[in-house]
Amino acid sequence: MDKITVIGAGNVGATVANVIAHKDLARELVLVDVKEGLAEGKALDIWQTSSINNFNTRVVGVTNNYLRTKGSGIVVITSGIPRKPGMSRDDLIKTNANIVKEVTEKVIKYSPEAIIIIVSNPLDVMTYCAYLASNKPSHKVFGMAGILDTGRYRAFIAEALNVSPKDILSLSLGGHGDQMVPLPRYTSVNGIPIDELLGKDEIDKIVERTRLGGGELVNLMGTSAWYAPGAAAAQMVEAIVDDQKRIFPCCAMLKGEYGLKDIYMGVPVKLGKNGIEGIFELQLNKAEKKLLVESAESVRSVMKVLDDMKLF
Repeated sequence: MDKITVIGAGNVGATVANVIAHKDLARELVLVDVKEGLAEGKALDIWQTSSINNFNTRVVGVTNNYLRTKGSGIVVITSGIPRKPGMSRDDLIKTNANIVKEVTEKVIKYSPEAIIIIVSNPLDVMTYCAYLASNKPSHKVFGMAGILDTGRYRAFIAEALNVSPKDILSLSLGGHGDQMVPLPRYTSVNGIPIDELLGKDEIDKIVERTRLGGGELVNLMGTSAWYAPGAAAAQMVEAIVDDQKRIFPCCAMLKGEYGLKDIYMGVPVKLGKNGIEGIFELQLNKAEKKLLVESAESVRSVMKVLDDMKLF
């Protein structure tokens, strides 16, 4: 791909940019931030690793210069304030909605055909915000959530079993945050169902830790995570650039799937060069459906906060 842009040069944005550069996914990667010199400095630092880590992607940083992003095929938006200890994801919405709206409009002005990946929090509603601001089809505007959630889930399972995380396959549905729905029934270790390897109590504890995974890191560090979110977003970019047709849980607009409509939530999708190329509807049991409905209600309550702001 000729050009990829990452908006926001904070911890998450810089990590996304670094991983994308290492994977050599574009001829040029543009990092943008509002803070003078931040994107320029981080981009220069990444570029200076090119000969060490053997990549050719030219990394450049700019301060608020969206003209420099012109012609981007993919734009990853990480802008917004991070979550602080004691702050719910919902608390973030009023500040971050204005930021995401403004950024999306600037991005679309110069790259109208770009696929947009949202990483800003609260994730589901910020993706909805970007969708409204962009006036693009929903298969080209979606969010990074499920890859991060399942990454945490798989890491915890690997720890519990003392096995390689590479052998663990899993899925999660629903909103990104405390209302996510990890799916033990769709979790296996190299084909072995997880419930043949771990007891129900142990699985329940891992599911709960996954749900609260973001908060655990905020409490430890005083700020949101960045290595895993950055790597997760970069994996989505790679699937699109290389047209891999990967099946990933992503935050996508539902139009009747799972009995839900006009809501952005985490579901398994096929990612390829056109963005979301299909949504997979799982045959959920009664308990899983109940959890998904509860998650949807939580997401809709935050969507209402955005709607009530009358930004659109």
